[in-house]
Amino acid sequence: MGTMTIDGRKVEFTDEKNVLTVIRNAGINIPTLCYHSEVSTFGACRLCTVEDDRGKTFASCSEQPRDGMVIYTNSGRIKKYRKLIVELLLAAHCRDCTTCVKSGECILQELAHRLGVRDIRFENTREQHEIDDSSPSIIRDPNKCILCGDCVRACEELQGIGALGFAFRGTEAMVMPAFNKKIAETQCVNCGQCRVYCPTGAISIRTHMDEVWDALADKNTRVVAQVAPAVRVAVGDHYGLAKGRSVMGKIVNALHRMGFDEVYDTTFSADLTIMEETKEFLNRVEKGENLPLLTSCCPAWVKFITDQYKEYVPNISTCRSPQGMMSAVIKEYFRDPEHAAGKKTVMVSIMPCTAKKAEAIRPNSFTDGEQDTDIVITTTELLRMIDNFGLDFATLDPEACDMPFGFGSGGGVIFGVTGGVTEAVLRRLSPDHSKEAMHEIAECGVRGEDGIKEFTVPYKGMDINVCVASGLANARTVMERVKNGEANYHLIEVMACRRGCIMGGGQPTRSGDRTKAARARGLYNADNTMIIKKSDENPLVLELYEGLLKGKEHHLLHNEFYIKE
Repeated sequence: MGTMTIDGRKVEFTDEKNVLTVIRNAGINIPTLCYHSEVSTFGACRLCTVEDDRGKTFASCSEQPRDGMVIYTNSGRIKKYRKLIVELLLAAHCRDCTTCVKSGECILQELAHRLGVRDIRFENTREQHEIDDSSPSIIRDPNKCILCGDCVRACEELQGIGALGFAFRGTEAMVMPAFNKKIAETQCVNCGQCRVYCPTGAISIRTHMDEVWDALADKNTRVVAQVAPAVRVAVGDHYGLAKGRSVMGKIVNALHRMGFDEVYDTTFSADLTIMEETKEFLNRVEKGENLPLLTSCCPAWVKFITDQYKEYVPNISTCRSPQGMMSAVIKEYFRDPEHAAGKKTVMVSIMPCTAKKAEAIRPNSFTDGEQDTDIVITTTELLRMIDNFGLDFATLDPEACDMPFGFGSGGGVIFGVTGGVTEAVLRRLSPDHSKEAMHEIAECGVRGEDGIKEFTVPYKGMDINVCVASGLANARTVMERVKNGEANYHLIEVMACRRGCIMGGGQPTRSGDRTKAARARGLYNADNTMIIKKSDENPLVLELYEGLLKGKEHHLLHNEFYIKE
């Protein structure tokens, strides 16, 4: 506890880790390009520099607060300093802003406008570098990199991958994969967190919007969309609605208005996933084989295991992800000439995740050699398509999803938050359908933002040890403990992105702590309003098992790709 003077006002502080946080808590938005509270302090951009009463300047992000400090955040000297920094960054930066994919969302562009940078006095002498488009999920443009190191720290510290790093020194410094390899040649898992942390267009989503527009324009094509749970709580605030509010009904209306023939809810196939994964889990527990069961919903996590923990490949659930199950079922449904009505079916998946783009083209996601998910677009791309079409999203009336795949349980809805898959499995295992039982499951330790959660639940006379992790660096910690015999689990759920799919690599960026919490709360609120809480209570799912899926469950809902490898 202490007091400092900021721009002539007394400000109290407690346990803030740096002066920057104290200043922002005082209502002054100090600009930064390289500071993120979830990764280590780098202090590279120097935009957060302030001045003390003795004329000393220092980066506020790396200075600990001390009682009695006197700080000036916007002295004439500091303003000139910040403006020069941005001018120098722009001098060595691609300035084709109007055609940049990040235009309007670029923090560097925003700061140039905010600080009044109108002229660049310095010549750009940097060599032009080739754009890396080798990844199915992201595009890397070195010409737009400002060397803030955000992507490097996110990849190393949050994800434990280290696919990117600094190379060379001084004016020759660059961010690149080791030995200047293509990003697809590294152990990149396509999670997109580098893109989330990048303040410019140096790393962006590999977009597939044009392919969707082309399909919508073809009168002989039936375009079907599936919408993931996490998407519905990340769209509204872009249009001035409350953060974390579920706007699924408005999304359905928007998609119908844009020309989609059918719009289905991925919570339906999340229910299918729970039905199949629970059955597989109980079978493994009974036989004592391939435990712990590793969930297979997150493609970045699956790639992480297949790349770095090959001995645990047999432990991965053979269940396809909800995206894979939904696409396979819909393609099978429209193979019936009566349903097809002479049209080709194009399956568009709307996901919070860049890694889903890689999953869609993975051979084991195909059925009989045919790609089930034709196009994957992220939440960010959906927003751009809605804006492109000119819809006033905030005023749209909500619409229901189409049948027969438009309804999921509350257990399917919470798939979008870390621990949601496990909670849905525990609901399925419980013979008690009461509200009290659902509340008891929610309070067992499965919820919360902790990167690693461990708990034990009783089931038919035995204790089931469960671990839930989000963020691949945390997942590595868990797997190392399992590998070294330090932990014994029956079930491990991992989402590659911290807090789960609500913070996926394809979600809108610039999400602070309030937005992150609001998105999780939005999914839990949606679950609270669902009449059906458990996957095995969904009548549409039960009907599907008695109809289209009968005798085809394994063929359409599972794969053996990992085991064969």
